[in-house]
Amino acid sequence: MPLPEPTARKHVHTRAIDYRGYEREDGLWDIEAHMTDKKTYQFHNNWRGEVPIGEPLHEMLLRVTIDDNFVIQDVVAVTEHSPFAMCPSITSAYKSVIGIQMGAGWRKAIRMKVGGVHGCTHLTELLFPMATVAMQTIWPLLSHKKNKADSDVGTSDKRPVVLNTCHAWSTDSPVVKENAIKYYTGE
Repeated sequence: MPLPEPTARKHVHTRAIDYRGYEREDGLWDIEAHMTDKKTYQFHNNWRGEVPIGEPLHEMLLRVTIDDNFVIQDVVAVTEHSPFAMCPSITSAYKSVIGIQMGAGWRKAIRMKVGGVHGCTHLTELLFPMATVAMQTIWPLLSHKKNKADSDVGTSDKRPVVLNTCHAWSTDSPVVKENAIKYYTGE
């Protein structure tokens, strides 16, 4: 269902974010993010001078390498375009998240390492969804390799980590009743 027809308006800004997950030949996984902010008009920036239409004000790239346990093994952060000359100098701070495991407490752990003045708002924001992208990258592929459906998360004795993470995976939902009956709490 599309959004309802909007009031008359003029497009002025586009933020584009792209996430991609990769299986590496060495058994690790790369999760990459690319973010751009672009204006539909030319504007002046004190550091860069005139910024033409379509040239990014912000362009940040991030690669997080993780293992099968979702533990960060490496991070590469790049700032291609920024409003201030000093912005790219913070990218090395993102190495401090190496060793953190994606999962419960993920956002808090990220904020502790690169939140506020210890990082770049945009790069830090790119980290948050990476855990979900990692799960969407790894689990379905492993299920596929075992000839299982993506939703077969409840077929083992291990409690599915997706329980109570959204409406569909609420322990009293029909999805859990069908896919993880052992953990179903509905009537």
